[in-house]
Amino acid sequence: MRGAWDVAAILALRALVRTRAVDVVHTHSSIDAWVAGAAARSVGRAVVRSRHVSIAIPRRRALVYRLADRIITSGEAVARIVENAGVPRDRIAAIGPGIDTARFHPAVSGDAVRAELGLRGPVVGLVANIRGSKGHRFFLDAARDVLRHHPDTRFLIVGDGIGFDDVQRRVTELGLEPHVIMTGFRHDIPDVMAALDVLVLPSVKSEAMSQVIPQALAVGTPVVGTTVGGTPELVRDGETGRIVPPADAPALAAAIAELLAAPARARELARRGQGEVLAHHSMDAAMTRTVAVYEEARAARRRRS
Repeated sequence: MRGAWDVAAILALRALVRTRAVDVVHTHSSIDAWVAGAAARSVGRAVVRSRHVSIAIPRRRALVYRLADRIITSGEAVARIVENAGVPRDRIAAIGPGIDTARFHPAVSGDAVRAELGLRGPVVGLVANIRGSKGHRFFLDAARDVLRHHPDTRFLIVGDGIGFDDVQRRVTELGLEPHVIMTGFRHDIPDVMAALDVLVLPSVKSEAMSQVIPQALAVGTPVVGTTVGGTPELVRDGETGRIVPPADAPALAAAIAELLAAPARARELARRGQGEVLAHHSMDAAMTRTVAVYEEARAARRRRS
């Protein structure tokens, strides 16, 4: 698909849809939404379009959404963005990504990770692709404040990305090398989550619906997030975790320190969040709702045919 109006790609997909007797075509980004959407509509098949990011959609660019039979968004915050672009609310379904409860569950142990990394005291972690929108700079500024009251705390930065070297330099500039471990990419994320006393996601923008927050809660780890995108849909401040304003290192530090100072309360918040995540944010729950949207889209298209 070389562009939105790649006629060869449209014709090829149109033939594929017919040959395979496809009922529903599900698209996820801009070019494929136009190409695959046009192919499906030209042969009377249903189109479902996903929207994953919490960035405003200018109305002049919203036609591709209005052409779809149904829109799946990664949360209610993104659903409101799509609705504001002119899509009727009854054609939008907010469905989170869903977590694999066979990997993320209360019995996961973090002992091996703590032993590997030499972690003995409190551990606070940020698990995310390393880029500006995830708020690593504010995590490090907050770490410096937390250490004034909890000097034995260690901070993990788990993940890789275009900002890795910049964050590493910032660790050195702040004199945090003895307290911060940058692990790079890891495959054992359930074990990492279980090794943490607090999971922090200090996103400053574009956080439609976090996966790491429900993953942490599923294994029973307390969380601190920001009021960005869909995070407040996952965490209710003071009930299932802590929520602070974005780009506010002092507020972030205060929330982390609060959970470290009261581990019993932190665990209770995590237990409440864990129950909700396992009941409503599992992969099975997400797939059941997604298949229901496919059925609705197919029925809607047949009514129009």
